[in-house]
Amino acid sequence: MLVDNQRYGQKNGKGYYRYEAGDRKRYDDPEAIAILKARAEKLGVPPREHSAQEIVERCLYPLLNEGIRILEEGVAIRAGDIDVVWTAGYGFPRYRGGPMFYADTIGLKTLLAGMLKYREIFGPMHWEPAKLLVDLVEKGQSLADWQRTQKR
Repeated sequence: MLVDNQRYGQKNGKGYYRYEAGDRKRYDDPEAIAILKARAEKLGVPPREHSAQEIVERCLYPLLNEGIRILEEGVAIRAGDIDVVWTAGYGFPRYRGGPMFYADTIGLKTLLAGMLKYREIFGPMHWEPAKLLVDLVEKGQSLADWQRTQKR
């Protein structure tokens, strides 16, 4: 909807926000909010509040799940390799240790419960748990436990 309304962001000064010429600061734009509200109404998506925790979960859980899927498929050999890519290449907070370390920190059981909760709300598109995630939770194992069992 934003693109249909020629809202290209900083390119033309209008996007989710409004931008002033020569100024990269973003300003709230009631026009953008109205466009998004109209689209949500058309799609039947009711407005609702989101907690800070929900925002973190909805941003990170699919990332963590995909990392586990990458391990499952053998694309990456070690969880630590994924963590290095994300912390060194994509700016994932180093103090979190990387996404796979973070998954172990919050617990794979917590991650799986969150994936299932959001799948129930939003459908399976981004919320289908990796088979390895399900298997590890069923066995009560962490990614670190799984790593110890892998042949190098």
